[in-house]
Amino acid sequence: MVLYTTEAHIRSLDEVLKKVSVLKKVGDNDYLVEYNNNTFHAIFNPFVGRYFVDDVSPPRRNISDR
Repeated sequence: MVLYTTEAHIRSLDEVLKKVSVLKKVGDNDYLVEYNNNTFHAIFNPFVGRYFVDDVSPPRRNISDR
C-alpha cells in the first residue's frame, strides 16, 4: 500500500532527486520506499525536508517481514 509519492535523493545517483513511493514507516525516521520496482530503506531529513534513499545496500524483497 502506497502512503504517498515524493521526490527523494537517490544514493547511487549522487543524490539526484527522483520520484519514490513511500510504502511504510518502520521506525523513527526509517521508511520503506519503492524505487525502480524495488523496495529500499530511506530516512527523512527534517532540516532539508527530503528523503534520502539507500539503494546501494541490497533491496528488501518482502515488505511483510517488518
